[in-house]
Amino acid sequence: AGRAMAAGGRSWFRALALGVSFLKCLLVPAYYSTDFEVHRNWLAITHNLPLSQWYYEATSEWTLDYPPFFAWFEYALSHIAKYFDPKMLVIENLNYTSRATVFFQRFSVIFTDILFIYAVRECCRCVNGKRAAKDILEKPTFILAVLLLWNFGLLIVDHIHFQYNGFLFGLMLLSVARLCQKRYLEGALLFAVLLHFKHIYVYVAPAYGVYLLRSYCFTANNADGSLKWRSFSLLHVTLLGLIVCLVSALSLGPFIVLGQLPQVISRLFPFKRGLCHAYWAPNFWALYNAMDKALTTLGLKCNLLDPTKIPKASMTGGLVQEFQHTVLPSVTPLTTLICTFISILPSVFCLWFKPQGPRGFLQCLVLCALSSFMFGWHVHEKAILLAILPLSLLSVQRAKDAGIYLILTTTGHFSLFPLLFTPAEFPIKILLMLLFTVYSFSSLKSLFRRERPLLNWPETIYLIQLVPLEIFCEIIFPLTPWKRHFPFVPLLLTSVYCALGIVYAWLKLYVSVLTERISVRQKAE
Repeated sequence: AGRAMAAGGRSWFRALALGVSFLKCLLVPAYYSTDFEVHRNWLAITHNLPLSQWYYEATSEWTLDYPPFFAWFEYALSHIAKYFDPKMLVIENLNYTSRATVFFQRFSVIFTDILFIYAVRECCRCVNGKRAAKDILEKPTFILAVLLLWNFGLLIVDHIHFQYNGFLFGLMLLSVARLCQKRYLEGALLFAVLLHFKHIYVYVAPAYGVYLLRSYCFTANNADGSLKWRSFSLLHVTLLGLIVCLVSALSLGPFIVLGQLPQVISRLFPFKRGLCHAYWAPNFWALYNAMDKALTTLGLKCNLLDPTKIPKASMTGGLVQEFQHTVLPSVTPLTTLICTFISILPSVFCLWFKPQGPRGFLQCLVLCALSSFMFGWHVHEKAILLAILPLSLLSVQRAKDAGIYLILTTTGHFSLFPLLFTPAEFPIKILLMLLFTVYSFSSLKSLFRRERPLLNWPETIYLIQLVPLEIFCEIIFPLTPWKRHFPFVPLLLTSVYCALGIVYAWLKLYVSVLTERISVRQKAE
């Protein structure tokens, strides 16, 4: 069957894309989160109000807090939405969910995913197919296409929970593909446009900036791989600068003219929100918060703390709020910024001093995404996809990266489970997660079967223990009397356990990148 598909050229890619699109259509009636109302409200704001009021309108609590390009994207969608149900475009119609509205919003996500499918196809062309496989199912390009198109995290976040990440990741992967193809200006343009669609991608901007400077603005290396300073191209720097300035002017220009730039920036960077999201993202701060809770409990038992001075509010109560730590020092936005900056620095230095072409860029990109996930302010659990998707490209090229990918993907995807808490979605998330995880393990194991095992014993045991954790959180805990008094325990356990795996994957990738030796051929490149 595999050979027959190979004979059909790229027909296997079309089959994968159509298959996942069909699955997305089946998920149309599924549960959707408050993000559904967020995007309906933005459709209404951009459709009814003049540009000058977009970033001031506050009828709903879900105010417009994405950059201007995304606002224009909603504006364009609203002109199609009016043919489905004009009532969804009334600002005062809060939480409006007619069948036509659900149908339109769900299919707008599926339709815009065409860009993601195209980007995946371009990324598959960048993977060096040195491993000659008789069976198409064992080719790195086929495995990569499945890992990206059928990515579990993207499926549940976009097509159940509800967001437009596929279309945005499409822009990012397309920019990565263009840089791999040495089409630097196209890659830079796509990334600049992406930043003005969703500013979370600023986390990986250092990787783009340094790579473009090293590979495009300096046009040659010495024989030992060091930089040839004389090869600096002023023309190339000017072209890159022009792209950034033009895209920024197009996006922010109207708001600068209206004198509204401070208002737009205050909406994009709301530091009044707390250190952690309602559900703790599994990062360093989750471990820090857990340690604070543990020390508080210990302090109370040993009579070292005054119970009257401890705030009653719990960070896991489901609200986005500011929170003061009880025992450990409270964390400020500046602290998280400094920690993120310090944790990104080594990967950026590696990209500059140990250039390895596109692979070095991808490693730096993943490390920037992971470092900002580790130490960022008010990080959403969904941000782990920013590291998982680009790491997919590395996983099919080297066994060491494949092992890290399996740890990060399994723990990262498992940490998304609390997003879908409705009983009807329970079997869907379990089945999809199992299918994706079993496929990623079996396909990568088969791809690197001549090399050492992808995971060692402690790593394997850690991942297997996710199963009893899920059984306890979803089945056993709700039946216990603890549910009434400690409703946050399942979230706490999930977050802290997954944080251990993600911190481990981050450290393992960092050690791998820092200790790697560069071949003579790579230096010459």
